[in-house]
Amino acid sequence: MSAIKKNKEGITVLVTGSIMQLFLGILYVWSVFVNPVSLEFNWPINSVKLTSSFMLCFFVFGIIAGGKLHLKIGSEKVVLLGGFMVAKGMFATAFLPQDYAWLMYFSYGITGGFGVGAAYNAIICAAQKWYPQRRGFATGVVVCAFGFSTVIFAPLVEILIKQFDLRNTFIILAAAFFIATVSLFKFIRLPDIDSSSVVSASITAVKNNKQIKELTVTEAIKTKEFYLITISLMAATATFFILNPSFKIYAAARGVESFGTIIVMMTGVASACGRLIVPILSDRIGREKAALTVISITSICAIVLCFAHGFLFIITVLFIAFCFGGLPGLYSVFASDYFGPKNAGANYGAIMMGFAISSLLFPILIRLIHNDIIKFLTLSGIAAVGIIMIIILMRIKRRGITN
Repeated sequence: MSAIKKNKEGITVLVTGSIMQLFLGILYVWSVFVNPVSLEFNWPINSVKLTSSFMLCFFVFGIIAGGKLHLKIGSEKVVLLGGFMVAKGMFATAFLPQDYAWLMYFSYGITGGFGVGAAYNAIICAAQKWYPQRRGFATGVVVCAFGFSTVIFAPLVEILIKQFDLRNTFIILAAAFFIATVSLFKFIRLPDIDSSSVVSASITAVKNNKQIKELTVTEAIKTKEFYLITISLMAATATFFILNPSFKIYAAARGVESFGTIIVMMTGVASACGRLIVPILSDRIGREKAALTVISITSICAIVLCFAHGFLFIITVLFIAFCFGGLPGLYSVFASDYFGPKNAGANYGAIMMGFAISSLLFPILIRLIHNDIIKFLTLSGIAAVGIIMIIILMRIKRRGITN
């Protein structure tokens, strides 16, 4: 395969993968659906919110499955399967009987979440394999669109619900998702093993990082590096998971109530920027230094939130969103760097268990703390655990290079 043709195909994967990621992010505008779903189905708000917990949990399981399947059947087929699952879940949600609203946990939460995770990871794996020596760049480009989706689809969904009602909105979104999947999936493919120099370049890139072993998930979870990486991710995400559902509440308490909705949209932009910039930055300064930087900023920002009001509060929240956005792209590259590019997708899924645990565990624990100052100091301490994990990881890597 000529260098020019290879470059064109790699760019095609990045462009179509990014567009597909933009659609995949539709599933993460659930907060817009909460009140309309509660009214339509006469369902308690807390029960409606639980749908997002199912979605996030099975998003991680989908990532694991997508990481394994893309090697067996190809990224394009995994994207097709995942896209169909999301469209099917949305379509089924539109026809749920009012007395069986809990089935939404299966249609939108489990089916949709799993489909998003599988397609999301398959796209990342394909992008990384086309750009083995610029994995941070490739990952940053495709996951940026995923984060930016909220900015576009949150107001769009609100308009659709007002114009066509809730159930028809689910049908419209399902149709749009189906069309996008059918139109884009065939372009999101892995490089040909027998004719592309991409694979050999990948091996060279890994060797240059002093990592020559290709580890399966079973082998990766037996290493201390796996737990250092996973725990650091779990600690790094806690602050955002606590703030995310309550941005408007805190905005009102910190003197910027009129900016509540704008802050939510701005965090989407900040998160998308983080998804693009942090992985690319890691190509230049190293994954560990990039992780250390964003986790340290998160820890400092959590302390600032103890007293931040007005404009300072907005800036602090945006920094936290930026750092949170950078983590998924950064940690997917960690999986490739430490455990080899071949099984990077599946290993990334295993690492993302830290993400899932954080989203479920810390909101429950922090809810027990009623004093805001103690709450944010605790979050800063949790982030500091992530800093310690990365420092230990850097020392282990340095000893390995020295030896």
